[in-house]
Amino acid sequence: MALTYQQSKLVKDTIPALREHGEKITTIFYKNMLRDHPELNNYFNSVNQKNGRQPRALTSVILSFASNINHISELIPKFERMCNKHCSLGIQPEHYEIVGKYLIMAFTEVLGPAMTPQVHSAWEKAYWLLAKMLIGREAQLYRDFESWSSWRKFKIDRVVPETEDIYSFYLVPQDGKKLPKFFPGQYISLRVNGPEGYLQSRQYSLSEAWKPDYYRITVKRDEGARYSNSVSQSYFHPGVVSNLLIDSMPAGTLVDVSHPAGEFFLDTNNSSNVPIVLISAGVGVAPMVAIANEVVATQPNRPISWIHGSRKSVPFEEHITHLRRTNPNFHTNIFKTHLAGSDVVGVNYNYDFRMDLAKVNPDDLHLNHGGTEYFICGPEQFMLEMSDYLKSQGVLTQRVHFELFSTGDLAFKHQ
Repeated sequence: MALTYQQSKLVKDTIPALREHGEKITTIFYKNMLRDHPELNNYFNSVNQKNGRQPRALTSVILSFASNINHISELIPKFERMCNKHCSLGIQPEHYEIVGKYLIMAFTEVLGPAMTPQVHSAWEKAYWLLAKMLIGREAQLYRDFESWSSWRKFKIDRVVPETEDIYSFYLVPQDGKKLPKFFPGQYISLRVNGPEGYLQSRQYSLSEAWKPDYYRITVKRDEGARYSNSVSQSYFHPGVVSNLLIDSMPAGTLVDVSHPAGEFFLDTNNSSNVPIVLISAGVGVAPMVAIANEVVATQPNRPISWIHGSRKSVPFEEHITHLRRTNPNFHTNIFKTHLAGSDVVGVNYNYDFRMDLAKVNPDDLHLNHGGTEYFICGPEQFMLEMSDYLKSQGVLTQRVHFELFSTGDLAFKHQ
């Protein structure tokens, strides 16, 4: 049942307090809920709990929901991303009962007298309005997953170094059954035993077009946030699962894997031949390889332009070079900030500085084609900058796609 006008107004009236205290609310929410339900640590990213990213992401969701309480349809893209991630983690309807209880409790603790019985009732109703929408969509996704709606055992068949800190893992299903198809650009969740005694899951883009007998993911070592001064250099909150995979999980190791999911993908059911521009940095190359391989194999006449930024080595460099040399519709622009002695301009790189789309031949950006689709994957600041440039050139927002694993949003300057 929808909120009444008065209930909607009460929810909206809390927005200033949420902006001021939102992160405190969500931090208290996670602390109390995980204290009373430690088993839920198996679902949450321990690193993002420590660095504050998870509370900030939840704050963003709550604020967006409150601000659009009368126009919820505008939040569908964010909800779709949330639902896909929830299904990749195995979130179930009963989890929403727990979350709702502790979220309202945190509201009450922080907002104090402002959380009147009327406001409490309005927010409780608003929460369940949102929860039922998410539960309904997640039920649809689980049905689409058919018999693979939980975790499935895979064996790491081989590990291939792509650069000095990026590795590809070939994953083979232990049951030997044929793997379901997916859209290039989607991800899987991979679950391992974490060092603190709880299961830890992370999302990794599939870096190869669909194959019936294996999936491939490409993983970068995560050293964490760097802090340095004149005396020393250290790292805070290094990655857990990615580093475990690289350091401690050789070929033969068994891992849990979820069904492919994600709203960032090339729709292969659409036979459109409009140009595609892939823009990536670092390990953001992973979903782009899957998209490029699929298009080259099934639509060889479709124009593809790949623009990639890297500090040193380029992942899949030989493969990308092969695609360029064997497909006249495949163009590349490679930016490198640290050149090696063997690097040759025009052969394995084009620009010896940080990525700048303004330096790319406009024909390779296909800016004059009103239907060009742009796919961007890399660090969030990188994606923000690339998006801002495209929008400054008149590219419509709906033609720009991002790979975001968090449930928060990028703060685009032009929106």
